[in-house]
This record gives sequence, C-alpha cells and structure tokens, in this order.
Amino acid sequence: MKPTSLADRIMVALDVPDADTALTWVERLPGVQWWKVGLELFTAAGPPILTQLKRRGKSIFLDLKYHDIPQTMTRACQVAMEHGVDFLTLHATAGSLALAQAQATVAPSSLRLLAVTLLTSTGREQFTQEFASRLDMDAYIQHWAAVAHRAGLAGVICSPWEVASLKKNLGADFLCVCPGIRWQAGSDDQQRTCTPQTALAAGADYLVIGRPILQAPHPEQVWQELMELTP
Repeated sequence: MKPTSLADRIMVALDVPDADTALTWVERLPGVQWWKVGLELFTAAGPPILTQLKRRGKSIFLDLKYHDIPQTMTRACQVAMEHGVDFLTLHATAGSLALAQAQATVAPSSLRLLAVTLLTSTGREQFTQEFASRLDMDAYIQHWAAVAHRAGLAGVICSPWEVASLKKNLGADFLCVCPGIRWQAGSDDQQRTCTPQTALAAGADYLVIGRPILQAPHPEQVWQELMELTP
C-alpha cells in the first residue's frame, strides 16, 4: 500500500546508542509515525525496542540489511515478522534464491521486504575502484533492483537520483525508499544525497532522515517544516 500523507512518507532514523534515548525521541516527536531501527540501536537494545515501538502504535523500519545464505535469511525474516516489523532490509547481492525464499516466508503477513542495491555511502569513484563490476554504477543498481523485483520484493533502498529510472523500468508500484536526505552538502559519510524536495519530486515513496532532524538545534521545528513541504 502506498503512503497517503506526507507524515506517512518520512521515516526518522533512530541512530542512537540505547533504548532510553530512542524512546525519548519517540516521545519528543509524537507526530512521527515511522521510526527506523538500525544496527546500532538494535545491537544495543535488541527486540524489546521493537515491542516498545509497537506498544506506542508506531510503524517500524528494521534496517539490518541481511546478507547470508538463504536458510539463515529466511529464518531471520520469520523472526522479524513475528515482532510485527513493517519494513525489513536485505542485501540484493545475497542473490535471487535467498530473496525469493525470504519473500515467500513473509508473504502471508504485512511485512514488506526492501532490497539494498548499493549503499548510499558509496560514490562513483569508490565504485569504480573497488567493485570490480563489468557494469557501471547506474547499471549495477538497476541490475540488482531487477533481481529483487523478480523475487517479489516490495521495493528497494536507493538514492533519490535513481528513483525515476527504477520506476520507469520496474513500475510505479515498486517502492523506492531513499536515505541520504540532506538540506545541504556536508562532511558525513553519505555520498549520493539530495534535498527532501528533490527526492519527493523525483517520485520517492519514503524518505529516511536521521541526523538532519536529531542533530538539529530545534528538531521539532525541522519536523514541522518537513510537514509543510509540497510532495
């Protein structure tokens, strides 16, 4: 199901070191429906943080980027499904068998799987130097997105700059969830970035925003300004 309001299209990344800090943010920003739980928080707090978020009626994007043999990935997806997770990430490069088996496991539930094709911290220069691919970066992303699409996954994690071509090639219903949202160029580890306005205009279904909100002098004001954007 596609998001119907701007508030339903923005996921705030709880990239914080412990459950207490995470839940403080959830209380501080009550208008946020979607919260992303990534490696740092999940390693520190474990499944109980998922329970706490669900008790508060929140939607959960569990961003653990599974990449393993098919049976291991399938079992992990089963556990995530039992915790009521709404979105879960897998690396597309785990391959079509692992992706298809994971998708078959979660199909009876509302859990939607998203494939990571290429981390948004990877720039063109690094890709060219290190990935040893016969494809250029754009074609590489398209290839792995197509593998995920054929396996039945709901969508991909991608940079906003790839949304238009992915939608064109794989269909408007194939979800594009975009991290790397920044108001201006910065010195952090994200490479393929753009503003929220540009990402929405490109057709991104969801935006994942962490540091620009949580590290802002006035996070509540930043959230309110986001709510005033024109999709």
